[in-house]
Amino acid sequence: MTDPTDLAVRPEEGRPRPSSGGSGTPPPHRPTALERLTGSRSAWGLLLKLSVLGLALYNAVVFTSRLVDEQAWVGLVAMWGATAVLVWLYLRPGRVPAKFIVPGTIFLLVFQVYPVLYTGYIAFTNFGTGNVLEKPDAIEQLLAQRTRVPPDAIRYGATAFADPDGEVALLLTDPDGELLFGTAEELVALDELGDVTEEGDVVTAVGDFERLDLVAAQDVAPALQELRVPTSDGAIQLQSLTAAARAESTLTYDEDRDVIVDTQTGVEYAPVQGNFGSPDGERLTPGWRAVEGTDNFTRAFTSPLIRGPFLRVFVWNYVFALASVFLTFALGLALAIALNEPRMRSRRLYRSILVIPYALPSFLTAMVWAGLFNTEFGAVNDILGTSLPWLTDPWLAKVSILIINLWLGFPYMFLVSTGALQAIPADMLEAASVDGASALQRFNRITLPNLMITIAPLLIASFAFNFNNFNIVYLVTRGGPPIQGAQTPAGHTDILVSYVYRIAFESGRGADYGFAAAISVLIFVMVAGISAWSFRRTRTLEDIA
Repeated sequence: MTDPTDLAVRPEEGRPRPSSGGSGTPPPHRPTALERLTGSRSAWGLLLKLSVLGLALYNAVVFTSRLVDEQAWVGLVAMWGATAVLVWLYLRPGRVPAKFIVPGTIFLLVFQVYPVLYTGYIAFTNFGTGNVLEKPDAIEQLLAQRTRVPPDAIRYGATAFADPDGEVALLLTDPDGELLFGTAEELVALDELGDVTEEGDVVTAVGDFERLDLVAAQDVAPALQELRVPTSDGAIQLQSLTAAARAESTLTYDEDRDVIVDTQTGVEYAPVQGNFGSPDGERLTPGWRAVEGTDNFTRAFTSPLIRGPFLRVFVWNYVFALASVFLTFALGLALAIALNEPRMRSRRLYRSILVIPYALPSFLTAMVWAGLFNTEFGAVNDILGTSLPWLTDPWLAKVSILIINLWLGFPYMFLVSTGALQAIPADMLEAASVDGASALQRFNRITLPNLMITIAPLLIASFAFNFNNFNIVYLVTRGGPPIQGAQTPAGHTDILVSYVYRIAFESGRGADYGFAAAISVLIFVMVAGISAWSFRRTRTLEDIA
């Protein structure tokens, strides 16, 4: 007999059940047209994505005009190529790994690879003070600089103008009464300029330039005297605050022979390594940036005035880096072993106190130590009852640098040594003690080898860091005391990186970016070579484990 309940239809029966493949899992999500187009399910996610991409496009548009003005076509193509890749990638669904890898790769290329390659290129050029322009710009400036006012020169009435950025200009009245407006870039008729403000018959402003009275013009007189308004056959220069004259250039450029000729003396200047030079060795400035090959590298080792100071800086750099690593590791390890003794009380308090030098900003600590080592009022001399020139004597300055770096570096070695010591199995030490090994033997045969497995890579990294430890040297001694007779700004405590900085930005003879870049390349090669050799040597320590 049939059960009546079997004839009843349950509410869920009769409804179409979704296909789940027999596993009971929900069906896969089918993306909508918007999701397929943008790769985003959430409205907030879509808004964030479009905002970031819009910002990237905005920056590309802003920088386009600058790159076009500078004719940096390679940079323009690279920028828009990267922008197009980012827009295409983030508006497509999926490709999650690429969405993380591509931005990081672009940043790596822009902020790491490109600066390294550009530094390498600059190392083979004469780029520096007096050699920053392109050749056509250098020729134009040379012709504008060497000028004279002939007796029959055209005279102008002049009124000084200046803009908010400090640029100066001249409102000129020629002998025919025509008004001209001249800047360092061009000379144009006033009628051709649209943004001119007049009060009666007096011109008070031209664009951003405003009229100056004689008192205000006197304040910017040096800039007005240096102003050269270019013309077709020379330049207009100021004779007084109210008068100017057309000067003619005493130099001419022979484009066919690529020489500059002095029309007064007849001397010819031919291009020599980025400058026009005469047969007797005179060079005209400014020059232009030119490739010189390996001259910057050979100059460091062949020029007598550079070789000696450079080699002294080179040797001290290695001594400083090695001594810093050894001293900080020795002190840090000794403190770690002492505080690793279980019977010692208040070990956490001692460890916290020892980390304080590492927690403070290094630049602030370096400046405090510089005050402590001051000869006249420093606390160190007061405590010792002496007047030692800690920062001005060549040898004491080096000792001071090492002491300060020891104070700043030992907490880091203490921390890593503490962690490495606690990772060594206690059973090994107990077994060695049972076998009769002394404390020194246990340290040499068990503790130190196992410690070096972990510490060796950190020691290599510490060496690389101290090899380029610019802050401690520059903030305490600024590389001094100076090495007497050096052609470049070299000091007894300079390391290569501070030496490079001073060559590039603090040389009394002007910046020499090419030579500084060459030294930077040498630093990169040395650190990379030493690190590679050290890592290869430390692989043998893994056999102990």
